[in-house]
Amino acid sequence: MAAINPSGSAMVADPSAGRDVALAVSPANHVRRGLTAIVLLLALHMAWLIVANEAFQWHVVFNWLFDPSVMQGLMVTLGLTVVAMVLGTVIGLVLAICRLSGSRIASGFAGLYIWFFRGTPMLVQLIFWYNLATLFPEIAITIPFGPRLIGWDTNALITPLTAAIVGLALNEAAYMAEIIRAGLISVDPGQNEAAQAFGMTRQRALRRIIIPQAMRSIIPPTGNQLISMIKGTSLVSVIAMNDLLYSVQAIYNRTFEIIPLLMVAVVWYLFVTSILNVGQSYIEAYYARGDRRGEVRPATVPDPEPA
Repeated sequence: MAAINPSGSAMVADPSAGRDVALAVSPANHVRRGLTAIVLLLALHMAWLIVANEAFQWHVVFNWLFDPSVMQGLMVTLGLTVVAMVLGTVIGLVLAICRLSGSRIASGFAGLYIWFFRGTPMLVQLIFWYNLATLFPEIAITIPFGPRLIGWDTNALITPLTAAIVGLALNEAAYMAEIIRAGLISVDPGQNEAAQAFGMTRQRALRRIIIPQAMRSIIPPTGNQLISMIKGTSLVSVIAMNDLLYSVQAIYNRTFEIIPLLMVAVVWYLFVTSILNVGQSYIEAYYARGDRRGEVRPATVPDPEPA
């Protein structure tokens, strides 16, 4: 015979066990399914309003989608993302190791770096690097309190491309440092002790044991940072860098088709980030292949209680 307990789940008598067994039946499940269906219908309705709205001028969008200038801007965006992400990850790894080192100087420098670059907007940093010549008209290598060895004109050295790469990479390094540090901390300290017991140096233990195990915790937030970097490159348009957004801006400044050209940029950003999402899922599955937490374990039947 079934009964309803105060929590709302059904209780069924189990003659073999001599006790009542709770079944996972709850009215809240029907409420959640109903709310999910309502939200899905609203989302489909909004999508239809966007697609059916003639003001978006979808024929103009498809006309400019594969324009050579747009494709060139897309290539610049992808190139900036790859270069800035690689440099930011390398610098972030060094900063993370410094934060975890026993040296107060190295740890303090890394903490100050992270505090500054995470505490100031990326747009401000890009504009600062682009206008570096107002502070330092010439960049030179000199011996301290000695002669100047070599120098460069800052305006010739800091182009929109170099300003974009430096600004994006240094900003990304601050975030990657904390992501990598969190991943290294997540590894059991006993792994490092075991490596030292086998006579491994700290650098070899990091490379062969600690970092491979930390990758399972590092990959998901790194994927998020990569996607954020793809979108963050749009900020370089303010320093006249010919990225994807700057390319569509140059077109709609001539044609005054603002919304359709912005939709061209939106389509390409969504396309690239969707591919990155799929790639991230495969990389996560690769590094989680030894993780038993995701496995489905067979349910065990409890032993009957003694009468």
